[in-house]
Amino acid sequence: MDKHVCPYGLKAKHLLESRGFAVDDKWLTSREETDAFKADHNVRTTPQTFIDGKRIGGYDDLRRYFGMTVADPDATTYKPVIALFAMTALMALAASHAAFGTALTIHAAEWFIAFSMAVLALLKLQNVESFSTMFLNYDLLARRWVPYATIYPFAEGLAGVLMIAGALTWLSVPIALFIGTVGAVSVIKAVYIDKRELKCACVGGSSNVPLGFLSLTENLMMIGMAVWMTVSALGVGAGG
Repeated sequence: MDKHVCPYGLKAKHLLESRGFAVDDKWLTSREETDAFKADHNVRTTPQTFIDGKRIGGYDDLRRYFGMTVADPDATTYKPVIALFAMTALMALAASHAAFGTALTIHAAEWFIAFSMAVLALLKLQNVESFSTMFLNYDLLARRWVPYATIYPFAEGLAGVLMIAGALTWLSVPIALFIGTVGAVSVIKAVYIDKRELKCACVGGSSNVPLGFLSLTENLMMIGMAVWMTVSALGVGAGG
C-alpha cells in the first residue's frame, strides 16, 4: 500500500521465485480488503501463500513447507556474542594495520578487548532500563545497591573508550578491574554454585544469550586488560 510495505510479503515472493515458482502477487490495498481477506480464510496475518490452490500459510509456514528452519524467538542463542566478538576482532586487526602496517600486534589484542567493552556498553545503553532489570537477576552488587545496575554500562563504556585511547589509565584500570571482578564473582555464584538458568544481560536487556561461560569471559577480559595495562605501565615506569 502507499504507506506500508510488507517485508514478509517481499520475502515470501523472493523465496517462491528462487524456487522456480511463477508468482501471482495479489495485493491487499486497504484495511477493509485486508480484514475481509483474513475473515474469508480464517487467518490472523498476511501475507498468505497458496500453491496450486492450497493455502500454505505465512512466511514461516512457507519456509517449513520447503523444509527450511524457522527461528524460535524464545530460543537461547550465542549468535549475538559471536557476531560481536568477531566484528571487534576484525576492527582491532584493521586498526592495528592502519596504525602500524601489520594486523598482528600487541595493540590489536588490547584494542580487541577495549573495542569489545565499548560495543558491549553500547548495546546495554540502547535500553538501560531493560538491561538493569535483567542485570538485577544475578549481579551481587546491583542486588544490594540498585543504582549500580544503571551505572554499570556507563562505567564499562568509559573504561573501554579510555583504553582504546590509552588515556587516563589511572581511571580506566580501576573501573575495569572493579566491575570485572564483581561481574565474574556474580556469574560464578549464579551459574556454577547456585545452578540458576538465567539470560545474560551482557549484550543488552532483550537478548536470549544464556548466562554462563561467555558472560564470565566478558568479565575476565576486563580483569585481564586491567592487569595487563597495570603491568605495562609499571614496566614503562621502571624502564624510564
